[in-house]
Amino acid sequence: MTAWDRCLVRGASGVAPGLGHPLLDGYLSFVAARARPNTVLATAYDLKVAFTVLDKDPLTVTTRDVLGFIEAQRAPRRGANVVRLADAEAGLSARTIKRRLASLSGLYGYLLACGEVNSNPVPTGLSARRPGRPSVPLIRVPRTLPRVLEPDEVTRLLAALRTSRDTAMVELMVFGALRRCEVLGLRLGDLRPGEHRVFIAEGKGGHQRIVPITARFFATLATYLDNERPSESSTDRVFVVLKGPRRGQPLSADGLDEILDGARRRATLAHATCHELRHTCLTRLREAGMALEAIQAQAGHASIETTRIYVHLASDRLVEEYLKTMAILDDMATEAGQP
Repeated sequence: MTAWDRCLVRGASGVAPGLGHPLLDGYLSFVAARARPNTVLATAYDLKVAFTVLDKDPLTVTTRDVLGFIEAQRAPRRGANVVRLADAEAGLSARTIKRRLASLSGLYGYLLACGEVNSNPVPTGLSARRPGRPSVPLIRVPRTLPRVLEPDEVTRLLAALRTSRDTAMVELMVFGALRRCEVLGLRLGDLRPGEHRVFIAEGKGGHQRIVPITARFFATLATYLDNERPSESSTDRVFVVLKGPRRGQPLSADGLDEILDGARRRATLAHATCHELRHTCLTRLREAGMALEAIQAQAGHASIETTRIYVHLASDRLVEEYLKTMAILDDMATEAGQP
């Protein structure tokens, strides 16, 4: 066992979490200066898991150790005989392992820049079978399409919501493609009802944007602000708790998830998460012919490559174009076969 304590300690407000090792804590402080709190906490947890498995001082880790860590992450967890339906594997998902490797690689990139190590033990990939070909990635992440709700499912979900506050939050996701954290981070000063737009001050990665929202949302929001939002609330967050000891305080992520879970059960839907509502909005916008660059701006994607997935999700348009093209090809084949 190593001499340092691998206990993840959440720091006070404005202070990065610690792991009990000066090099790791120094890196987490570096990350905290340039990333959002959730990113810092996720990085700290990834490093905690990594060095719990590696069981070595960071300065002595080798590439062989990293490959062993990957193998350990792929092993069945806690001896449970559970297999994921997505890829028929029993260990952690490829995305989770890839994220943990990225956190580990970021640490050693930092230590390399500081002169603490001579090289990064986390390889970028493995050599290809043929010379000149790109290297093979350490972890292959399967490309999966996110699930979306059908129009009647959206209608049922909205009908199952019990308050105007809950309806307004869902409308932000299903009509405006806001993320859960963006809905909860919305402040009263971010609302622009005269323009039918909202300002997203706390987007993913710290990015800000202004997005249009249907007038339907602002009508629902007005009902919530006039009739439901506690007048004694001192926070400028738009969405707050309506009942109980936390009445008037900002609604939490767990609270929003609980609201959505209850509505999903009442609507007898198999699935309807916050992110699926966002995917549903972006998919419908693409099916309606909205330009990919406009969808990128609406979604707040840093890269348009992330937005391209909605080209694949817009199945109705794809089927329409396919059938139209096949009809033309069939006519050409028929004409070619005529004497």
